[in-house]
Amino acid sequence: MTHVHADFIEPMLLLRTTKLPDGGQWLHEVKLDGYRAIAWKTGGRVHLRSRNDKDFATKYPSIRAALAPLPDETVIDGEIVAIDDTGKPSFNALQNYGSSKAPLVYYVFDVLISSGRNLMDEPLTQRRLVLERDILPRMSDPIRESPVLDAALPDLLRAVKAQGLEGLVAKRKNSRYESGLVNALAHGRRCA
Repeated sequence: MTHVHADFIEPMLLLRTTKLPDGGQWLHEVKLDGYRAIAWKTGGRVHLRSRNDKDFATKYPSIRAALAPLPDETVIDGEIVAIDDTGKPSFNALQNYGSSKAPLVYYVFDVLISSGRNLMDEPLTQRRLVLERDILPRMSDPIRESPVLDAALPDLLRAVKAQGLEGLVAKRKNSRYESGLVNALAHGRRCA
């Protein structure tokens, strides 16, 4: 197996939809109201970039510092979110970060490279297993897992709406990580 070095990888994209797929081949997660961010560590140095490859490390130093335990030559994908007084993600608080002192969280939902091993051709379920087993146990707040929701889709949709959350994302369990391509579906208020 070839050892690969970690670097910025353009993230997989979401496609907005009015109806999410259901069934055993799909995973569902909360659509977080934040900024998509790719984090990686190479040569002992942590990098944090936006989905458009803009620097987030200096903008969100607490997130970068919390990523220090990330294994070397590892790339993860997630969302930076500001949490409001009610405990919900607040895009407004994130946009005004600095003047609002809302706490930040980096919700991680995928691993692309783990300790030099390219996982992008592995199915999502395998990548999530590596994330849960090898990456997240090393992390602590404000780094958190974006959990897979285990309930019927109609119940999830009702719960998301009742709690005033952004929406839901559906990802095919056997999907590869296809950089820059649409490979997940999002349903919600602000899908980007």
